Amino acid sequence: MDWKTLQNLLSGVNKYSTAFGRIWLSVVFVFRVLVYVVAAERVWGDEQKDFDCNTKQPGCSNVCYDHFFPISNIRLWALQLIFVTCPSLLVILHVAYREERERRHRQKYGDQCTKLYDNAGKKHGGLWWTYLLSLVFKLTIEFLFLYLLHTLWYGFSIPRLVQCSVSPCPNTVDCYIARPTEKKVFTFFMVGASAICIVLTISEICYLIFHRVLRGMRKNRPPGGRNPRSSASRASTCRCHGKLVEAGELVPHPHSDRLHASAPALTPI
Repeated sequence: MDWKTLQNLLSGVNKYSTAFGRIWLSVVFVFRVLVYVVAAERVWGDEQKDFDCNTKQPGCSNVCYDHFFPISNIRLWALQLIFVTCPSLLVILHVAYREERERRHRQKYGDQCTKLYDNAGKKHGGLWWTYLLSLVFKLTIEFLFLYLLHTLWYGFSIPRLVQCSVSPCPNTVDCYIARPTEKKVFTFFMVGASAICIVLTISEICYLIFHRVLRGMRKNRPPGGRNPRSSASRASTCRCHGKLVEAGELVPHPHSDRLHASAPALTPI
């Protein structure tokens, strides 16, 4: 797996993330991806070969290994890292959609027309919901994989000895797991890093909702004064509005005098 490609893709998310999102991304790559690539893969590299059972019955060792380890820890962590980082790409795709929409709008109505977005990467409107949903997806995936890890191996601990009586084993046989203590240390480390990411994700969700509520309260306050940029923006809006009328986007009403000073209804997504 080329983790460097994934890192290059997700590095662009930092431009649109909050402080909690930047810390989350650092934790993922330093304490999860780096540990996975440098050390964890080597620890689990020989797990099936060194899974010894005290029997010579053909196929017994393979069946017992499959019974106790239906999926390897290392492969489960790889899937977890992929699924947990993919929702962040939704934010990049939404920003790219906004930039393309802005480019087509200015290409059609000219550079003097009012912008659809002051900042395409600002978390307002649909982008705020996309960002929030990506956090919810990440949180759900983290909890799901922690539940799988805890359920498949009856907890996060790795035992030294397991007893197996699955066919074709002639009777109950003792099987020994290679490097159980080292694997237990890495398992607890990865679970701890996942718990830190969960805390950061929950904090970021609370931060986003709090700022959204605070911004809504500020909007409901009576305006304290006139915006000094209102005259300039109105002139730009009128020029853009005139181009819309010429292009046939808007049909002037013969009994309405407000049409010449109004702006087109543009809803940013």
